[in-house]
Amino acid sequence: MLSPTLMRRLFMTSEVVLLAAVAGAAVMVSQTDEWEPTTLVGLLLAITLAGQWISVPARGMQLSASAVALALAVSLLGPVPAAAFGVAEMIITSALRRLPPDQWLTNLSTFAIVPFAGGWLVRAIVGNVHDPRNAHLTEGVTFGLIVFAVFTVMTTLTYLMFTLQVRMNDGESPARHTRELLWSLLPGEIATGALAAILAVAYTKAGLPVLLSAVVVLLIFQRLTVALLRSEDRADQLEARSIQLASMQFGVLATLMDALALRDRTAARHATAVARYAKALAVDAGCSEEEQEVIHTAGLLHDIGKFTWPDRVLSPERLTDEDMAIIHRHPQDGATLVGKLDGYGPVADAILYHHERIDGGGYPAGLIGNEIPMASRIVAICSTYDAMTAPRATRTPMEPSEAMDELRGVAGRQFDAELVDKFIEMLEREGPMFGRREDAEFETELAFERRVRTMALPRR
Repeated sequence: MLSPTLMRRLFMTSEVVLLAAVAGAAVMVSQTDEWEPTTLVGLLLAITLAGQWISVPARGMQLSASAVALALAVSLLGPVPAAAFGVAEMIITSALRRLPPDQWLTNLSTFAIVPFAGGWLVRAIVGNVHDPRNAHLTEGVTFGLIVFAVFTVMTTLTYLMFTLQVRMNDGESPARHTRELLWSLLPGEIATGALAAILAVAYTKAGLPVLLSAVVVLLIFQRLTVALLRSEDRADQLEARSIQLASMQFGVLATLMDALALRDRTAARHATAVARYAKALAVDAGCSEEEQEVIHTAGLLHDIGKFTWPDRVLSPERLTDEDMAIIHRHPQDGATLVGKLDGYGPVADAILYHHERIDGGGYPAGLIGNEIPMASRIVAICSTYDAMTAPRATRTPMEPSEAMDELRGVAGRQFDAELVDKFIEMLEREGPMFGRREDAEFETELAFERRVRTMALPRR
């Protein structure tokens, strides 16, 4: 079995032989009429050589002006000019990119062989494009299809030769090369072939002015496209920055809740249970999806203001008047923290008023009845029920039936009576503890990544 080094040498030798064979064939088959009209030759050569500066980039593809010009040379001139243009282009490209000798050789041999073969194929099918006797083929859709088909063959040959070069030099499998390169280039190649076919037919019908106009249009389009892509890049950078800032803001709240959970082990479980109960009650109450999201988030964050509590209040043995003042302030502290987030004003309001009472005896504002936001009324019921039924180190939890009776007893005074009825009906239907999970994860329920992206979106 041949060593990799010897295989590479044999491959390079074969490329040299093929390059020499094309040069010899070009000398033998060269015809004067291939280099006419000189204006067309000059224009296509100029575009071929300068095409890398006037190509049109697009996401996922590149519409190459050089490739279009080379395809037109293949179709409108002949095999020898096409091969000469291809070699000239590769000399400039390889030099500018400072490629190693093996890639120089692959580029030169590929762009001599493939255009020569393509030009010969068009000449064999159509004959001399400029001969009026062939007008029945060159001035219709048939010619365009021939040009596109020949371009497809050329693209396939080019890909095969470069695949062999990559295989010999890097040992990369053709299948992987196909997945990573061919499919990414395919849209641009199809667009290039289609444009070349259209321009070839247009030239045979209307002459050189069509190609000159196409160059002008391509230049304008290229400038507009580059400007658009720069604008899109700036928009992408702005979006990434917005996501970063939103992540920092929301991350602070998530960190505060995590810290609260470390101080009070029931905090995360209580927050997730209240959020689930509240979301389900919001659905039963006929709230919109946007309102459901607000209520669910308020349930998760309704106790975030407790982060400011000192340990003596968080785990009290005896509460003083000063301690009670701190407790009564936690809705405002929580609302202040959440209200800093863009678009989270309704959530902050829900947190601010979740200790209000229907009869006006709550805090901090003493709101009455429907003055209290729907989200606050729902969170209040769910938070109280979970607090009564959840196990605590300091007391035995209530049975769900007892907790439901307690809710009924204060309905119309502390809580919205209609919402209490709906909540109890929901518990009887879904199970009295359906919102509680011992393995509750605040981060999972919070859906951090989704919320950050939502915050980063521009408001309309």
